Amino acid sequence: MNIFKWCWLGLVTVSSVVFAQNPLDFGSDIKTADPSAHVWKDGKMYLYTSHDEECQVDFYMKNWHVFSSDNLTDWQDHGAVLSVKDLNWADNYAWAPDAAYKNGKYYLIYPAGNGVKDRVNPQNSTKWMGIGVAESDSPTGPFKDVIGKPLWRTPYANDPGLFIDDEGQAYLYFHAQGMDYHVVKMADDMRSIDGDFIKMDMGGYEPKMEGPWVFKRNGLYYFTMPENNKELSYYTSQSPTGPWTYKGIFMQQEHNSNNHHSIVEFKGQWILFYHRWYQSAKSQCEKRQRKVAAEYIYFNQDGSIQPVKRTDNGIGDFKAK
Repeated sequence: MNIFKWCWLGLVTVSSVVFAQNPLDFGSDIKTADPSAHVWKDGKMYLYTSHDEECQVDFYMKNWHVFSSDNLTDWQDHGAVLSVKDLNWADNYAWAPDAAYKNGKYYLIYPAGNGVKDRVNPQNSTKWMGIGVAESDSPTGPFKDVIGKPLWRTPYANDPGLFIDDEGQAYLYFHAQGMDYHVVKMADDMRSIDGDFIKMDMGGYEPKMEGPWVFKRNGLYYFTMPENNKELSYYTSQSPTGPWTYKGIFMQQEHNSNNHHSIVEFKGQWILFYHRWYQSAKSQCEKRQRKVAAEYIYFNQDGSIQPVKRTDNGIGDFKAK
């Protein structure tokens, strides 16, 4: 083989390494899920994720991680910034978190719980989950549980999604037993809820859901979610509390597995972060496990979301607009 062919092969190899960015490379084989993406005042991208234990049993999860990047290629793992061992009201189920910046503080809004879910005999289940609040002076923590209890105990709730509107009002969306498609306002100090739960008008279509994510673009509010816990779909509205108009699915399911996502603009480009189920060569168990991935997301002139396909390249060729 001549030297020119070797050089060509080398370029192909380098190119595949540079542009193959899914799952995101956090510097280890850490299993992550439920990415909550935010761009704070320093201009960096921050991902707040749940952390799957290697070969974990039934989503028994113990801590939350934060990752940051200024180019979406090189990521820093800031470690476990909060753990259930730091809580006095829960000892398990460190599931999908969200984050916010307000009052000069960074807030981690997180679900946690206790008990055991009996999938064979559900009547024997003791599992319970609630939503807590932790604070930090830094976007990378460590975070401290500031109220020592969940925001409420009834209904059972998890998968918080926190949206702060232009005037500073924080709205908390969530998945809850018998109360999906509800929202509640947060108090200004972010340590309690303000008023009753608000049942939103979803236009008559309320499929099974989890993991709501709300954002605003060009004056239009988007309520996005894993519909049936698997496909990503969305509604739009002129208000953060609705009424909402259903617009359809923009990412199909994969492997009949759950999904959880966030959507954020970074340096002029909108990005979808989500998790995929991968078979890891380094794993001790023969099953797919979750890792965070990312894709570009595009909007039509009327504000509708274009369909998004999973790719191996992801956002590996990201360049700021």
